[in-house]
Amino acid sequence: MAECKKSSLSPASHPKTRLLVIHTGGTIGMVYHNDVLSPPGPNVFVKALRKLPDLHDEQYARGPPENTLVLPLCKQNKRIVYTVLEYSPLLDSCNMTTDDWATIGKDIEKHYEKYDGFVILHGTDTMAYTASALSFMCEHLGKPVILTGSQVPIYEMRNDGRDNLLGALLIAGQFVIPEVCLYFHNKLYRGNRVTKVDSGSFNAFNSPNLAPLAIAEVDIKINWDTVWRANTTSRFRVSTQMNRNVGLLRLFPGITAVTVKSFLQAPMEGIVLETYGSGNAPDNRADLLEEFRNATERGVIMVNCTQCLRGSVTTSYATGKALRDAGLVAGCDMTSEAALCKLSYVLARTDLSIEAKKKMLSQNLRGEMIADLQGAKLTLSDGDDLDEATKSLSIS
Repeated sequence: MAECKKSSLSPASHPKTRLLVIHTGGTIGMVYHNDVLSPPGPNVFVKALRKLPDLHDEQYARGPPENTLVLPLCKQNKRIVYTVLEYSPLLDSCNMTTDDWATIGKDIEKHYEKYDGFVILHGTDTMAYTASALSFMCEHLGKPVILTGSQVPIYEMRNDGRDNLLGALLIAGQFVIPEVCLYFHNKLYRGNRVTKVDSGSFNAFNSPNLAPLAIAEVDIKINWDTVWRANTTSRFRVSTQMNRNVGLLRLFPGITAVTVKSFLQAPMEGIVLETYGSGNAPDNRADLLEEFRNATERGVIMVNCTQCLRGSVTTSYATGKALRDAGLVAGCDMTSEAALCKLSYVLARTDLSIEAKKKMLSQNLRGEMIADLQGAKLTLSDGDDLDEATKSLSIS
């Protein structure tokens, strides 16, 4: 990525962008110990970054604070200065909970005025969940928040961590993209649109229903028409209340009503139902539909999402209409990760009635679905995308 260059000019010659890097853990900073990846000691990660000329210009910096580093001069003649806030202990993303999401959110809120953007280093296994959750928790966001990580630690000779970190820093430091995003393998995605699709490739993430916000090749190209901008001037805040009584239930041929009934028992307050195709479930299973109706009447809110990687939930088939009639909310083209986090966020709103919560779930809050285009202009790059959109919006 040819974006930075060495400079002998004085520090006052160039504008500076200040970023906060929140290192939560993940493979990017791990080291091998007895053939097992383990967290290193305190500040080892920052010390390693200081030795990498692409990630720290030692000659220019001349002794900044211990946890602050400086990128070489960028194409736009900007200096990107970044400070690393390292969690202790570092977390494997598999161990992440809603409490950890709240901790990250609070740190963004605490330092929001001091920095121009934020980069969050995170393990890949649950990064899509954290990106989705933070997109809803961060209300009235006006600065970039970019999650990234790696499949291979930066200490290895062949790794993707250095490019991913550098790309995230360059985009957060040079462009005002006021979204929670995920940067991986030269692509910037909307955070609540991604899912992990490959555990053994550097190209580990995909955004099935929305094109990348940016692609970093020889130059960084931003698709500004797709960037989400909140229509508000309200003060930034982080809502850390998330309802834990939510779950994912995947339909499969032969699933029993007993299984569904058990899953829907208290204290469950909301589920994402992963259905077939365009949001279909068997309409000849009165026992299943009865359990869904009973749960709805008890106040359990259910969101209907497709098991397919691409596409949207519709009611074109009788088998999809049966779920709508049972009280399920259409999840349109949301990923399961986004739907679950959105459900957790909305259910935590104790000031809203059940009907108001259902209405909120049907609205496009952060660009997570295509149901409501207010707040952003979406660029449809090919005929397939246009076809999917017209089906979703019932436009001929």
